Formats: sequence, structure tokens, C-alpha cells
Amino acid sequence: MVHTRVKICGITNTEDALKASFYGAWAVGFVFHKKSPRYVSPSKARKIIESLPPFITPVGVFVDLNERAVRDICQFTRIRCVQFHGREDQVYCKRFGDYKIIKAFRVDDAFNVETVKKYKVDAYLFDAFVDGIQGGTGQTFNWNIIKGVSFDKPVILSGGLSAANIREAIETLHPYAVDVSSSLEQTAGIKNPKLIKEFFDEINKILLESQQKPGDVLK
Repeated sequence: MVHTRVKICGITNTEDALKASFYGAWAVGFVFHKKSPRYVSPSKARKIIESLPPFITPVGVFVDLNERAVRDICQFTRIRCVQFHGREDQVYCKRFGDYKIIKAFRVDDAFNVETVKKYKVDAYLFDAFVDGIQGGTGQTFNWNIIKGVSFDKPVILSGGLSAANIREAIETLHPYAVDVSSSLEQTAGIKNPKLIKEFFDEINKILLESQQKPGDVLK
């Protein structure tokens, strides 16, 4: 049975956060990378997080930020799950063992999957590589590069996912979770409620169909 969790990333306002949780998001992401058009200040993120219902996980997204700054933001916002989306190495990630850690990898044709396994983190996120852009590109990558690879941690798929291709993504990779951002926006950092609904409608349709198939097991 398909049971793919959803993280809506690039949240910049309370309305979008509550809409995401209403439709079924397990997590919402806050981008603390100032060069991103989806950047949100720690003070604003904290207010949004305080409005979240129980069981919705807030995730802080960081890009090559020093350890002290990351910890200060997490302590202030009460975030306990961090997503490192830059060039952070294994040693850097290991310092955050008191947090849940997601390490993002940008995938292109030269990507070496063996480098992923060196990271002692809680989940691996795979996104499309676009030169000079750290996530939120709205582009997919060649999923066959990681298809069939055995990872010892949950896999989160990101990059250009929408209602139009989420079925193919789930059927190809069976990810633990998917991470969606720019494809659900009307402008950078502002989500489109109609696109959010369409995305979750498709996810729920896939789930319902999998429950109706005899012999399926929970992945």
C-alpha cells in the first residue's frame, strides 16, 4: 500500500502553513537562506510555527550556515528537524546529532550515489541540480539515477513535483516522502490553494487505489 508523506516547503505565511496541514502535509519547511526568494525571518517563522496544529513537523532549511547560527535559529523558532541543502559535509552534519537531520543532495548525470551513504543522518533528500540555485528550481532530475539503489535511510524526493507527475514519481521510486515547493506557488513564497488541493487529491487517489489492490503491503 502506498503511504507517501508530504512536506510543503518554502512556507512564508500562516495561511499557507494551515492550508498545507489541512490537506494532509506531515511537515512544512522554512527556508532560512537569505538568497532564496522563499526566505523567511526567524521571527516570522516562529509565529507561523506557533499556529501549527499538533503532529505537523516544522523543518528548518539551511544552506552552508555556521553551526552557531543554525542552533540559534532553531532554538528561537523551536525547530527540531533541520534540512541541510548546501555543501555541508559528514563532519558538519554529525554535530547536529541532537536534531533530526535531512541531508539534501542535488542530482545530475554525474551524481555518485555512494557519497550519500557516508552521511550519518536521518533521511536523504534528492533534488535536481541547477547551477547556482539551491533548491526550489521547479525542475525534475533523472529518477533512474537513484532507482533501485538501496539506501539505509528514508528517501525524500524533491524537484518539480506536481499533481501531473506525482503518480509516476511514487510508482518509480516509492519514496518515504516527497518535498514540494515551487510547483504549488502562484508567486515565489506564496502558495496557490488550488494547486495544493489538486496535489493532495492526486496523492489520496493513489493511496485509495493501492488499498483496493489485493496483496499490497505497506512500504
